Amino acid sequence: MHSHSHHRAPDKDYGKVFIIGITLNLSYVCIEAFYGWYINSLALLADAGHNLSDVAGLILAWLSMLGARLLANDRRTYGWKKGTILASFFNASFLMLAMGMLAWEAIGRFAQQTQLQGEVIIWVAAAGVVVNAVTAWLFMAGSKEDLNIKGAFLHMSADTLVSLGVVLSGGLYLQWQWSWLDPVVSLVIAILVVASTWSLFRQSLHLLFDGVPEQIDTKSVALLLKEIEGVSSVHDLHIWAMSTTENALSVHLVINDEFDREQVLKVVTAKLLAYKHIDHITIQLESYQFSTTCLSRHCTG
Repeated sequence: MHSHSHHRAPDKDYGKVFIIGITLNLSYVCIEAFYGWYINSLALLADAGHNLSDVAGLILAWLSMLGARLLANDRRTYGWKKGTILASFFNASFLMLAMGMLAWEAIGRFAQQTQLQGEVIIWVAAAGVVVNAVTAWLFMAGSKEDLNIKGAFLHMSADTLVSLGVVLSGGLYLQWQWSWLDPVVSLVIAILVVASTWSLFRQSLHLLFDGVPEQIDTKSVALLLKEIEGVSSVHDLHIWAMSTTENALSVHLVINDEFDREQVLKVVTAKLLAYKHIDHITIQLESYQFSTTCLSRHCTG
């Protein structure tokens, strides 16, 4: 006997948010890159390159969300939901790669004595603070529940931090004319951004390999099932992420012969649906005799 169940509230449509964020940041990248080239500022050029990679990340995250809405078919029975996890992984990877390139370039700049235009750096970077902060704010609410949105939020938050650092370097240069401030600030920013992005990278990589989502405790789920009257044992319990917002569970339950299987199934389904963060449930009920045969053959159906 099998049971198959879903429950999921409609997700907020972030399409407009992505369009606004992409448009704002792409426009700013063009402005920042021009002024970085014009005044020969590594901090501005590095920030422009970083922002460009984030625009690509936003586009990827948006496309993955659109893809996740495509209906399942005979070839892809779960649809394209996993794309949101893949986008989160690439977002984190791109961000750390961009910071590595920034750090490498900053180290090379220590040997150079570069004259900077502090006023231009401050005003251009200050505009970036506003653009990135507004974009991060747009994604902030969804970042608590969706790893894909969290990736976009972290990107924009990191950009805000980078731009603040550039503003700081411009102000300090105006005060003391220290040319080494530009690469030092760039290095500090790179380290902070990589540190803040590591969690997203680790989580998305974990989910790509069908790891149990961190907000779910497998042992507590197994205990919940074992405590249900009529359930004698639990095996083949699997919990994985279908997307950054949907988690799936499948399990085999051995039921005592004297209990009504339909009633046990109703209780099990109700308790699992009430458990937070589990949306897609598949249950197989078995007799003790069948379960021993199943276990000996390592079956999972």
